[in-house]
Amino acid sequence: MGNTVAREDFEWVYTDQPHADRRKEILAKHPEIKALMKPDYNLIWVVVLMVLAQLTAFYLVKDLDWKWVIFWAYVFGSCISHSMTLAIHEISHNSAFGNNKAMWNRWFGIFANLPLGLPYSISFKRYHMDHHRYLGGDGIDVDIPTNFEGWFFCTRFRKFIWIVLQPFFYAIRPLCINPKPITRLEIINLLAQLSFDIVIHYLWGVKSTVYMLAGSVLGLGLHPISGHFIAEHYMFLKGHETYSYYGPLNLLTFNVGYHNEHHDFPNIPGKSLPLVKKIAAEYYDNLPQYNSWIKVLYDFVMDDTISPY
Repeated sequence: MGNTVAREDFEWVYTDQPHADRRKEILAKHPEIKALMKPDYNLIWVVVLMVLAQLTAFYLVKDLDWKWVIFWAYVFGSCISHSMTLAIHEISHNSAFGNNKAMWNRWFGIFANLPLGLPYSISFKRYHMDHHRYLGGDGIDVDIPTNFEGWFFCTRFRKFIWIVLQPFFYAIRPLCINPKPITRLEIINLLAQLSFDIVIHYLWGVKSTVYMLAGSVLGLGLHPISGHFIAEHYMFLKGHETYSYYGPLNLLTFNVGYHNEHHDFPNIPGKSLPLVKKIAAEYYDNLPQYNSWIKVLYDFVMDDTISPY
């Protein structure tokens, strides 16, 4: 098991997509982009520092009043937690250690998962590869809301609630749309996470545990960074199914805002995606794009012509 490399760990899974034609054309015109297809070893140290930062926060909040526990969970913990989910996204593409050490990336993803409080990394990897291979594929791509979500969350108030509850829908949706058999690595991810949570609760008590879990839920719900969930693929303009964001929050999200660039070149780490845009500017500068995830959230709620589906 330790040396097993899944089929989805190889670059060739990223072929049957609308982005494939543009990738082929860009590489023919700008072959130097191939030099960017290599691991980002700095990602390892950034993730380690983020885990240590959260461990420090768990310790610091253990004796605070509850109002301050929740305050810091939203102001600080949520940012780190959401940023860590996007570090796990990077790791799922083998950006930390490269494709030749795919299992190293899986173990590192489990480590990065620890301060989130809920097992996430291994399952995300399995479903996210489907997202790239079958972008927009109904019944396969679990980033697509269910029929119930599209039918029910159609008013301004309900869309607001849908945004607040996004982490729950992202957790439940795969079980409804495309359930997969549980793997050994997922069980290991679960056991490692439960062990970590028990240790944190034993050492520092319930407030540290609540801070950890609240930060994850709040960070993936009503939070400025959460605008990327909607900005990436919701069809605000017909004919464009992927959108990039070039605002400052990319600094906290491993450049996930460079989403057209990411789907064109999923084996290039987020650190190098701005360089992809610079090299192939003629392909990206005129595509529809965003400069504010907060405005994306506002427009999504207030525009009566848009719903989760």
